Amino acid sequence: MAERVEWAARQETTDLPEFATPSGFVLRDWRPEEASFWETDGKRIATRNLWISIPNLLLGFAIWMVWSVVVAKLPLVGFDYTPNQLFWLAALPGLSGATLRIFYSFMVPIFGGRRWTALSTGSLLLPALWIGFAVQDPQTPYLVMLILALLCGLGGGNFSSSMANISFFFPKSAKGSAMGLNAGLGNLGVSAMQFLVPLVITAGVFGALGGAPRQTATGQLLWLQNAGFIWVPLIIIAALAAWFGMNDIASARSSIKDQLIIFTRKHTWLMSVLYTGTFGSFIGFAAAFPLLAGNLFPEVDVLRFAFLGPLVGALSRAFSGSLADRFGGARVSLWVFVAMALCVFGVLFFIDTRSFWGFFAMFLLLFFFSGVGNASTTQMIPAIFRQQTPLLNPGLSPAEQRLQSDKESAAAVGFISAVAAYGAFFIPKAYGSSIALSGSAAPALYGFTLFYGICIALTWFYYTRRNAEVPC
Repeated sequence: MAERVEWAARQETTDLPEFATPSGFVLRDWRPEEASFWETDGKRIATRNLWISIPNLLLGFAIWMVWSVVVAKLPLVGFDYTPNQLFWLAALPGLSGATLRIFYSFMVPIFGGRRWTALSTGSLLLPALWIGFAVQDPQTPYLVMLILALLCGLGGGNFSSSMANISFFFPKSAKGSAMGLNAGLGNLGVSAMQFLVPLVITAGVFGALGGAPRQTATGQLLWLQNAGFIWVPLIIIAALAAWFGMNDIASARSSIKDQLIIFTRKHTWLMSVLYTGTFGSFIGFAAAFPLLAGNLFPEVDVLRFAFLGPLVGALSRAFSGSLADRFGGARVSLWVFVAMALCVFGVLFFIDTRSFWGFFAMFLLLFFFSGVGNASTTQMIPAIFRQQTPLLNPGLSPAEQRLQSDKESAAAVGFISAVAAYGAFFIPKAYGSSIALSGSAAPALYGFTLFYGICIALTWFYYTRRNAEVPC
């Protein structure tokens, strides 16, 4: 097959281990920065890998956040949980997903992007199937539900490895757009899930094979198990597409020890804070919005509208990567944080005035700006490492410096996204704790505003002011 090219012109010593990938899928000569190579073969191969990566990542986000909808429906089918217990269930996928991202961020250079994408997507079958069986019985122990919530974090871990993998395929001039598409359209998994699950749980999609429905107090029949079962065939198809359609890049291989150097880089930690402000906000708001809005406005059928927020955030991320490429990621990020702080004050105002539509509009703006910020902060990371690597490794040749920069920025993207993913845990827990202690979500929202202020200061001082350390 022509697309499965084994590049023999320049055999790399950094071959992948034999068990990792059949040789026909290994790209042994990969030079995306060379215009002739890119136009002849590179762009076509990179694009194919990108478009297979996106649905795999989308399914990861869908499974990661599926609990945010399931928990809102558990009381209706007989599960007797307190609001704080429900917020715990909504928050735990964020905790496990963020932690798994730390490990997943190092996996692609070790195992290869093709193999790891297929295996990590296949692992989503475990929570998808188990959810389908567990929610059919209200006597399922709460401990089991906690374990299921943690297993949904398998989907959250996929982002780190997916972004690290795609970053190797594209030249620096196209990284922002490619990574924006991968992440943004992958983020659509949250919106797709929040749109699809409320529909499929109202119908016997799988007939007798899917199990019997449960009746709510109002007489409605709910097949809550479909929230898990609906993803099973899609996961199988996507995993097979990754296994047979993607490639590994031999020169991208490195050990965990080689990648650990990113922890000595100051900007790894600074960008972890900034990316938490953008992606952490996006995923945390997505995880908590259905429960928060339902708690504040019980008269509104929130699940009819909840999917719109993640949809806006995912699309704004997918199509704003070129904005950061044109104007600079740091400059765009700075104004994003300003806008997000103002939007939080808007949320507080409409909570006080009891206006759901004003509250909802402010959250849509928060999702929009978090998506733009996701793209701009992601674009900043390789730009920073491109500038820093020659200064930190003056003994390397220009070609070696480019390769070192690519490896460090790929590992950094994965780790930084892992730190930011803790937003999916802390934001729901902040809401839950705030409401439990004060009866209001306001303290949590004021805390978010303070954090955005810190992000504004860091972005200005290190990246946008005159004579900034790393202007980008």
